[in-house]
Amino acid sequence: MPVVLSASRSAGPQPGRSEDTGIVIGLVNNMPDAALRTTERQFCELLSAASDDVAICLRLFSIPQVPRGEEGRARVQERYEDIGELWTSRLDGLIVTGAEPRAPELADEPYWPVLAQLVDWAEDHCVSAIWSCLAAHAAALHLDGIPRRPLRQKLSGIFDCSKAGDHAIMFRGPRWRVPHSRYNELPEEALVSAGYRLLSRSEEAGADIFVKEERSLFVFLQGHPEYDPAALLREYRRDSCRFLAGEQSHYPEMPRHYFDDDARIVLAAYREAATSRPDPDLPARFPAIEKGWLSSGWRWPATQLYTNWLTYLVEHRPANFSSRPLAFQEVP
Repeated sequence: MPVVLSASRSAGPQPGRSEDTGIVIGLVNNMPDAALRTTERQFCELLSAASDDVAICLRLFSIPQVPRGEEGRARVQERYEDIGELWTSRLDGLIVTGAEPRAPELADEPYWPVLAQLVDWAEDHCVSAIWSCLAAHAAALHLDGIPRRPLRQKLSGIFDCSKAGDHAIMFRGPRWRVPHSRYNELPEEALVSAGYRLLSRSEEAGADIFVKEERSLFVFLQGHPEYDPAALLREYRRDSCRFLAGEQSHYPEMPRHYFDDDARIVLAAYREAATSRPDPDLPARFPAIEKGWLSSGWRWPATQLYTNWLTYLVEHRPANFSSRPLAFQEVP
């Protein structure tokens, strides 16, 4: 069935559940302005593909303390509910995205107090919550004092992951590939010591999916199964332009296991030009990379993961659940 997306401020359901709204999921989107709209689309498409016969109402929430420019503030004003609306809501599930790290310590981020409050709220007010990337780091820090560990350089690429444990949300099959894009990590040994259950891991990227189940099922993702095939390319282009603008000191490394040989040759030539001679027009001449030059293949396991998560929500929500079909509303 279609995903029902009540994404505007006026369209979102009011506190309490209605059988007419199907299953209600909140998406707290903390991604930076350049990725704000894309992240909406990625999760909408993934939930739509995963929904099967479940009608979903998706509510978009914003944390005001996340730094935004004029365009981002306009998008949030138009499409999102303030996080204050969430505190008096009842949701079946919650998805919290990461944010671009700015401070060395998470507790120094301007949105930290609200994000910590969100972790506490989710334990008592929803069946399950998915914490993505930086949000996973924030939740583990708030719950168990586990600090994120800075990486020597940005971890970016498509990584092989292997199954490390069984759970109802996990898909069939012993291995999968998933994008990771982050500057920090949660050490596997610290998670296991604190009672987290590791479900998948990567030799290169470390802990991938892990869970903790108390009053609510918390699902932690250090990777980005929601990414579309071109997401890492867009990030690499953004980071390259930041280097050219003098906003970062090192030219970014290419995402691992992502570009084919043709793409790597073209991008290596561009890097040589970017690092050897100044050219103010170079950012506008970033190479055109064909879709066929990019590695993909994580869509099926990502869809299965979210299908199983939606099934978990249905099976653990109150008995008045209704899967009556509702009209589809596109998020532009």
